[in-house]
Amino acid sequence: MSLTLTLTSTSTEEGAAASLKPSDSYVQSFARGLDVLRSFGAEAPTQTLSECAERVGMTRAGARRILLTLQTLGYVDLEGRHFRLTPKVLELGFAYLSAQPWWGLAQPLLEELTQALKESSSAAVLDGNDIVYVLRVPANKIMAINLGVGTRLPAYCTSMGRVLLAALPEEERERRVAAMTLAAHTPRTIVNRDELLQVLAQVRRQGWAMINEELEMGLISLAVPIRDRAGRVVAAINVSSQPHRQTVAGMQQQFLPRLQAVAERISALMPR
Repeated sequence: MSLTLTLTSTSTEEGAAASLKPSDSYVQSFARGLDVLRSFGAEAPTQTLSECAERVGMTRAGARRILLTLQTLGYVDLEGRHFRLTPKVLELGFAYLSAQPWWGLAQPLLEELTQALKESSSAAVLDGNDIVYVLRVPANKIMAINLGVGTRLPAYCTSMGRVLLAALPEEERERRVAAMTLAAHTPRTIVNRDELLQVLAQVRRQGWAMINEELEMGLISLAVPIRDRAGRVVAAINVSSQPHRQTVAGMQQQFLPRLQAVAERISALMPR
């Protein structure tokens, strides 16, 4: 299984961190160290000391102490003037996955689904305003976005994200949507908050979500929830296709029953 970590923090996380003050229950230096780790990513795979300090919003001296600490611990390397993450950072992501061993049991079921439908399937959990991929079984590369375990995508315009947002209590769902930045990824992306809330209410009633070219043109995605033994929605799985291969109606008629059956089997694997 490949692991692609996206360490960039969301605006919600940044705002929450900014509002916290050092105390017995909040270690600011540790939080700043995580900020430094998250400052690396696709847009900044390597950084000088000055670049990192600017991206994180701290002094050069503060950034230097954190980067040298991370270097001592083996999480970053220094090549000339540029720092870069090391593979040891992957331990942080694998720690989460290894604490959820039932995903290993779920992967063969998604592989069966992908083989049967000849379409890619995935599983994701909700983290803030994003979904994070925890499983990915590609059939063919149908997206320009490079997806892998650890990839983050906005929840509001993804099928799995809508399933997970719809499962939240109504007040929390409304609060999250109110705080989101709704950007139009395509001309079809829903960016009106009232409309989005109506769609989420419908997803909650029907128990599944369909995205028709809202995240990326040429991409249709269908998702259903994964529930724990108490019936709570803890994750979602989806199957994706393209308009020239499947219509929205065709996916609902042909794919939805099989996707729901796999979701029930995965839900049965959840620990007691």
